[in-house]
Amino acid sequence: MLGNFFEYFLSTGSNGGRLAVLGATSGDTGSAAIYGLRGKKGVDCIILFPKGRVSEIQERQMTTVPDDNIHCVSVDGTFDDCQDIVKASFADEEFRDHVKLGAVNSINWCRVLAQTTYYFWSYLRVTDLEKDVKKVNFSVPTGNFGDILAGYYSKRMGLPVGDLIVATNENDILHRFFRKGEYHRRNIQKTISPSMDICVSSNFERYLFHLSGDDSSTLASWMSAFESTGKLTITGDLLSKAQADFKSAKCDTTQTLETIKNYHTKDDYMLCPHSATGVSALHQLNTADSATVALATAHFAKFGDACSKAVTPLPEIPKELSQLWSMETRKSQCPNDAKVVQKFMERKIEERTKKHKQRDEKKKMITNLLLVSAAVGVVAMIVSASKRR
Repeated sequence: MLGNFFEYFLSTGSNGGRLAVLGATSGDTGSAAIYGLRGKKGVDCIILFPKGRVSEIQERQMTTVPDDNIHCVSVDGTFDDCQDIVKASFADEEFRDHVKLGAVNSINWCRVLAQTTYYFWSYLRVTDLEKDVKKVNFSVPTGNFGDILAGYYSKRMGLPVGDLIVATNENDILHRFFRKGEYHRRNIQKTISPSMDICVSSNFERYLFHLSGDDSSTLASWMSAFESTGKLTITGDLLSKAQADFKSAKCDTTQTLETIKNYHTKDDYMLCPHSATGVSALHQLNTADSATVALATAHFAKFGDACSKAVTPLPEIPKELSQLWSMETRKSQCPNDAKVVQKFMERKIEERTKKHKQRDEKKKMITNLLLVSAAVGVVAMIVSASKRR
């Protein structure tokens, strides 16, 4: 949807007819953005991902896309580092205007807006089947806080939502916040659910705005203190309000594997490690009933190494994923340095723009030659006809 919007508005001359989309991914949403933007006229898509911190399948879903407007960049660091580079690039006004910078994934409000449909659709399906259910609970595997934020906005729009459950892995900064009011930054742990290996959730700032009473000055003060100290603490009425908005649970690796194994054994259903955290959370909070939806995140085959620790042998992998192993990959590598990434972007955009300009000039020249040849042919036919007369 977003890719088509971009291409349409750029074709009308908006934004000078070009856009450089910069995104950071912890694994899954990068390939979604890439497939949505591949081949779009006027768009360059640069996706940053943390080196060695996404699964092999996740990486191949990104790096096997051959379109020349797609640039996959492996960054020496964590997802938070990648996200910091994106934020720094948007804060750099000169760079932002020069490359015509744009956002994708949940940094772009359109992504959060689109995700609200999950909640409305799920609510309608649940209440179709369970006539006595008046409110539906949702348990959401949470890293960057985008998906569950869409649930929060759905509830504010009037959807009858009960509990919104934030499910985390060992990187549990959000669970600690909703349990004790402590949004305190720690080093990121590498887990079997890599798309949730996030310490600073970019969308959480949007929720904090509402928690502050929609007071931008208070939010700015909170975030400034967090940036300088790595800590944000709330107590009293504010904490009570946050706990009324969200419940939370932490699911470690052992619990994740147990959940995957139990659901495969009892229900013949394979959960991916991320989805398993959401399912574990609703069991921990005793809401595993017909009025609760656990939002799933990915196909288990994208995390075969992790899932095989719980289930052996694994079910058959879909052809669409298995064929990725035979496809050619293409990626670049950059250090954890915003300026280096920005120079890389400028170079790639310039190279592609030059290449397409040369291609268009060659195409125009060929078209002109064909027109001249056709005109010469027509003249020759007229002259020949005149001579016959």
